[in-house]
Amino acid sequence: MATIYDLKPRFQALLRPACGVLARAGVTANQVTVAAALLSLAGGGAILWRPEARWPLLLLPAVLFLRMALNAIDGMLAREHGMKSRLGAVLNELGDVIADAALYLPLAAVPGVPGWPVAGLVMTGILVEMAGVVGLQIGASRRYDGPVGKSDRAFVFGLVAFLLGIGIGAGAWIEIALGLAIALSGATVINRARRALAEADGSAE
Repeated sequence: MATIYDLKPRFQALLRPACGVLARAGVTANQVTVAAALLSLAGGGAILWRPEARWPLLLLPAVLFLRMALNAIDGMLAREHGMKSRLGAVLNELGDVIADAALYLPLAAVPGVPGWPVAGLVMTGILVEMAGVVGLQIGASRRYDGPVGKSDRAFVFGLVAFLLGIGIGAGAWIEIALGLAIALSGATVINRARRALAEADGSAE
């Protein structure tokens, strides 16, 4: 199943000139990774600070877009400018799940927003990313299979925040939207695990 992640090559192509400028300026991949995590902490902190206000909710989609750009840039700096490192791999994986929790969990503090689907999607999102990393442990590649990966979760949460920010009241629609995303995240965990096992078995033959 196609996911937003499939658009990544085109997105990277648009960012490649900026990536080159950063590399020449001495900015490292790890610095960009940390910046993305700090940006997420700030975005989530704004929602916690003013959960009744609309502007932090309207800010969330912009934060998510910028974070996605930074995530793409740190990967290109690592691969295309010789900045790969073990520390970078650790920061990249941990940074993603920390940033997700920091950005999305504060939505549960917004008046009228049910907490269980917000927490549920964050938790299943962690399982999805864990399933992707486990592939490396069994001799397969890092899996990014869908239907709901990091970019898709960002789209769902960003859309929910935007709709709340423009004045659409919280209601059952949030539980339905996030509940569906949770179910599809469960399917993603299974999909990634199956694909990783198949890849590992194939490479062992």
